[in-house]
Amino acid sequence: MTDLDRTVDFLQRLMRTPGLPGEEGATAEIVRDEMKALGYDEVSVDECGSVVGLVRGEARRPSLMFNTHLDHVDVGDPARWPHPPFGAEIAEGRVWGRGAVDIKGPLAAQVHGVARLLAEGERPPFDVYVSAVVQEEIGGLGARHLAERLATDLVVIGEPSSNELRRGHRGRTELGVHLTGRSVHASAPERGVNPLYVLAAFLERLPSVELPEDPELGPTSVAPTLIRTDQVSRNVVPGEVWLTLDVRAGPATTPDVLRSLLGPALEEAAAAVPGAAAEILVPAAEHRTWTGLAREVPAVNPSWVRAADDPAVTTAGDVLEGALGARPPVGLWKFATDGGHFVAHGSTVIGIGPGDETLAHTVRESLELSELERALAINEALARAWPAAWRVAKGGGAAGAT
Repeated sequence: MTDLDRTVDFLQRLMRTPGLPGEEGATAEIVRDEMKALGYDEVSVDECGSVVGLVRGEARRPSLMFNTHLDHVDVGDPARWPHPPFGAEIAEGRVWGRGAVDIKGPLAAQVHGVARLLAEGERPPFDVYVSAVVQEEIGGLGARHLAERLATDLVVIGEPSSNELRRGHRGRTELGVHLTGRSVHASAPERGVNPLYVLAAFLERLPSVELPEDPELGPTSVAPTLIRTDQVSRNVVPGEVWLTLDVRAGPATTPDVLRSLLGPALEEAAAAVPGAAAEILVPAAEHRTWTGLAREVPAVNPSWVRAADDPAVTTAGDVLEGALGARPPVGLWKFATDGGHFVAHGSTVIGIGPGDETLAHTVRESLELSELERALAINEALARAWPAAWRVAKGGGAAGAT
C-alpha cells in the first residue's frame, strides 16, 4: 500500500463520519488514533475536543504547526448530490462528498505528510505540531482556545488553495442590525410602527455607503444575509426585526469603524419612520463543544496578511520549489480562516492546501487524488525545511513561544 493509498483510506474514514460543529467527537477519535498509529510522539485531545499531535524535532524552535479543523457544514438535501455526501466515493480520479476539500482532504494530507518523515526514519529539525480544531465553521472556538495555549512560531493553515500559497485574507465580522417599532394587528397597520419599512429604507441606502479598501486585501464588502422578526403569525405587524450583515474587510476596518460608517444610513432610515428605533450590534454567542466546554465567541474573525516579499512567504516558496521542482503561485483567500486567531497570539502564518476552494460548501465538493498526493509532498517538505529557512532569512533568532 502506497502513501497515497493509506492517506485516501484515512480520508474516506473521515468523510464517512459526520461531524457538524459541536458533534466532532467521533472524527476526533479517528484523527487521534491515526496519529498514534503513525508514530507521533505525543497525541492529545484538549478540553475543547481539538486534536493535537507532536513530532519532536532535534530542537524546539522555531516551532511549526500545521492546522485544519474537524467540523464541516451541513449537506442540505442529499438528493442534490451527484454522489452520496458521506459516501467518500472515488470516481473520475476524485473523492466525492462533504469535507473532501473543506476540510478533511487537507487534514489527511497534513497528518500523513508530516508522518512521512517518521516513516523515513527522520526527525524534523524543529518541533512540528499537527492540530485539528473544533468549530471553525461557527467562529473558531477551537482555534481561539488553542492559540492561547500553544503559540508556535510558524503556522500553516491547510484550507483549500489548489496547493498554491496563501498570504492572507480579509476578516469576517458579523453585524446585527436591530430595528424596533410597535406591533399591531395587520388589519389596522396605521396603529403601529412597522420596522420592516426601516429595513427597506436601510437596504436601499446600503449600496451607496462608501467603504474602505485595504491596499493588499482589496475592498470591504457588506452582504445582507438573514432577516427575522419577532412574529410567526402572518397577520401581525412585527415589533422587532433583526438583520444580519456579513462584512469582509481588512484589519483597519474594525467593528467600531463599521458602526461609524453604516450608522448614518441606518439613522436616516429610522428617522423616516416615526416611532421606530435602530441600532447596530456585534453579536456574541455561547458555543458548547462535544466535550462539554462552553465559551462565548464574538462574531469577529480577524483578517491577516503578509507581504508578498515577507520571509515567511518567500522561504516557503523556496522550500517547495527545491522539493517539487516548481514554485507555487502566491495569492490571497476570498474567505476567512482560523489563521487570524494564531496571528493575534504572535504566530507567523501562511496557508496552503489541496482542493478547489470554489467547491467548498457545495453539492459538488470533491478532491482530485493527484492534488492530495502533491499535498503530501508539500507538507513533508515544509515540515523538513521551512522553519530553518525562515530562521536564516530572519537573521537567526525567532520570536514566539511553545
